[in-house]
Order: sequence, then C-alpha cells, then structure tokens
Amino acid sequence: MATAGEHRGRARDPEIDTRILTVANRHLAGVGYEAMSLTAVAREAGTTRQALYRRWPTKAALAAAALEMSADAGPAASSRDPLADLAAELSDFQRGVSRPGRLSLVGTMLQDSTAPALRARYQAQIIAPRRARLLGILRRAGTLGLIDPEADLEVAITLCTGSWYARALAGLEPPENWPQRTAALVWRAVGGSLESTNRQES
Repeated sequence: MATAGEHRGRARDPEIDTRILTVANRHLAGVGYEAMSLTAVAREAGTTRQALYRRWPTKAALAAAALEMSADAGPAASSRDPLADLAAELSDFQRGVSRPGRLSLVGTMLQDSTAPALRARYQAQIIAPRRARLLGILRRAGTLGLIDPEADLEVAITLCTGSWYARALAGLEPPENWPQRTAALVWRAVGGSLESTNRQES
C-alpha cells in the first residue's frame, strides 16, 4: 500500500519557479512574446515542459507571471522635498531600465504580435505604478505651493522617463547625473524654482 508521502509525490523544488520566471523574462525581452518558446524556457531553466505547464498552463500565464516578478516597488516618497523625491524616483527608474533585457522588454510590448492582454498587464504592473508615483510627487509639490498650480502634470511625467527612451533610440548613453538633471529640468518646466528649493533645505 502506498504511503501518504507517495500519494503526494516528490516535493517541488522551491527554487524552480524563480528560475523559470527569470529565464522567461529574458526570453520575452530577447525574442518577443510570439517567438518565446516554452520548451526553450524549460530547457534553460533546467526543468521539463510538463513541470512548467503544471505551474503556468499557457504561455500568456507564464509571461504575465514573469512581468509581475520584474515589477519595481519604487522608492518611498514621503518627504517634504518633492524635488528630491522626483530625483529619487528617476534614479530608481534608471536602475530598473538599465537591468539586462529591460529596455528590450519595452520594445517587445510595442510589437503588434504581443498579446493585448499581456501588454495591458505590463502597463498595469510596470508603467502605471511609475506614472502614478511621479504624478503623486508633482501633485504634492503643487499642494505645497512649490510649482505652478496650472502646470500640465500629465505631460510633465511623460517628459520624466521619455528622455531616457529617446536617448536609447538615438544610441546615446545617458548623461552624467541624468536623474538629478532631468528632475531639475522638469521641475523648472512646471514652474518650480531651484533657488527656493535650496533655501528651503538650508
């Protein structure tokens, strides 16, 4: 008679999920969603296709889980210095987008062949939270009377990260101190004064 342990089967490798998701994220960024092969992902992760399917029954499910793993929590932004918070958020963005495969993943999400549901997942898990944090920082600056209350914040938050992608497409390396310089430029664009911010700090 089989024991209870035999009925349950072998214990699952506690590290296999992370290995599979790491490989899937790399393949998603490297070859795109349509060309991503579950067989290739399983082979590189050192497991079987059957083990992969037990965890994620479809390619879309695996890709969505890989995206979720790559989402950034972002830095805490609770100070009374929104300009410093803005620079910190952009520093966090730079660290994230500079990781291997991250910029390629952006291109993958823009491809027509990428499943609309997966693109929506990417937007909800990675793009929207970052935009919400940037918008929250600038709104707090408005509440504190540090920027123009009529400033176009929707365009401003796009300028924050858009300059990075523009330089990447042009084949240019980011300039030194990109987060601080970009934060200062956007801050002035929305009516903020660097001099008044410096006085507030002193």
